[in-house]
Amino acid sequence: MSSSIIFILLLSVIIAVGVGIMAGKYIFKKSFDHLEKEATDKAADIIRNAEAAADNIKKDRILEAKEKYLRLKGEFEEEANKKRNILQSNEQKLKQREQNLNQTIEQNKKRENELESLKNGLSQQLEVASKKKEEAEKLLQQQVSQLEKIANLTADQAREQLVDALKAEADTRAGSYVKSAMEEARLTATKEAKKIVIETIQRTAAEHAIENCVSVFNIENDDIKGKIIGREGRNIRALEAATGVEIIVDDTPEAIVISGFDPVRREIARLSLHRLVQDGRIHPARIEEVVAKTRKNIDDEIVEIGERTVIDLGIHGLHPELVKMIGRMRFRSSYGQNLLQHSREVAKLCATMASELGLNTKLAKRAGLLHDIGKVWPEESDLPHAILGMELAKKYKENHEVCNAIGAHHDEIEMTSMLSPIIQVCDAISGSRPGARREMMESYIQRLRDLENMAMAFDGVEKCYAIQAGRELRVIIDSENVSDEKAGMLSFEISQKIEKEMQYPGQIKITVIREMRSVAYAR
Repeated sequence: MSSSIIFILLLSVIIAVGVGIMAGKYIFKKSFDHLEKEATDKAADIIRNAEAAADNIKKDRILEAKEKYLRLKGEFEEEANKKRNILQSNEQKLKQREQNLNQTIEQNKKRENELESLKNGLSQQLEVASKKKEEAEKLLQQQVSQLEKIANLTADQAREQLVDALKAEADTRAGSYVKSAMEEARLTATKEAKKIVIETIQRTAAEHAIENCVSVFNIENDDIKGKIIGREGRNIRALEAATGVEIIVDDTPEAIVISGFDPVRREIARLSLHRLVQDGRIHPARIEEVVAKTRKNIDDEIVEIGERTVIDLGIHGLHPELVKMIGRMRFRSSYGQNLLQHSREVAKLCATMASELGLNTKLAKRAGLLHDIGKVWPEESDLPHAILGMELAKKYKENHEVCNAIGAHHDEIEMTSMLSPIIQVCDAISGSRPGARREMMESYIQRLRDLENMAMAFDGVEKCYAIQAGRELRVIIDSENVSDEKAGMLSFEISQKIEKEMQYPGQIKITVIREMRSVAYAR
């Protein structure tokens, strides 16, 4: 019973499930068909809307295309009209040119016809002229033959006589004209030259040169004099030996006199004293060290003076050695006149005079500054200073006009440039001013230099200084190569040579110094 009931129940359940499934399928189909219909309707609506929007867009694009077409068409027509107008105007111009060319061709044809007719007429005239020329030559020959018979002279002889007569007359007239022209030129040149020289001198103002042979070193108190003299005078002797000047320490209050003919030596001594007094350490070794440094500083100052001089005068491109020699002029004198001041003055005078004559003022100024450069050449030379200066200028590649002006300003060589007489004249102007030069000073300084050079010619002499205004000659010799006996003989030989070869007032004391030094170092 129970199993049948269970079977029946299972069967009923299976049937119910089957019926439910069938009902669910039917209901799902109905729902799917409904949804499919709704989707189809919506898709149709979307398609209809899209087709309507596409129609609207198409219409808009067609309208825009039509508008663009019309606009481009208008622009094209306008451009075409412009080009058409240009073509028409060019065509008219071409037609006008063609007409002008035709007219020109017609005129050329007419001119060719006229020229042809003129050519024919000229040929006929030439034939007539040649016939007349032949007839004239025949007549001339007949007349010449008749004149030769009458004058008993041939045509060549008559021509020569006529030419000689004309030459004599021309020479006479030319001579008188040249003479009058030269006289007029001489008068005018003299007047113009005086005018130029006067204007040049007036436009150049320079101080009169004042040179002496002493320098004064001022001190704060007289106690320093004892330090400068040193124990038994060793400091002052060392200073005089190192600088080559005479140091005069006397009763003059707050002053020490430095005496020497060479301005460079005096300046080195003055600056060395100044440094020693400031430092306070004064002894022979320190003196030699300070003098060596001062000498180097003076060399640097010489270069600086030369550079400042060329800059002041506006001269460029000078060789450094020439600049250095220009600075050395500051410590040299010529007949008592400062050489640098004299050269600057000559340079300015030359530039002024060259400008008045229409010449190159830069070259004139350059030659004026360098004209006495041979006087400061440090080595001994047998050449005159003008020739030596010219050789130095050539060596350092100066202009040939400048070289000739330097060499010819004392007439040692021939003048080949207009600058040469200008340099000579300006040198004379600068040297002939009242108070500019002193002949006695120059000869005195030259005598002192000759004294030193004469002593330096002996073997074993290291240094030589003329002091005491030339009344004493101090000779420092090499202690290793010269003995005491030879030192005594050397002083005698120098005195004998001075007596034979020099003229001097009074007497000259020759002092030969042989100093032995022994140096050792403790380490």
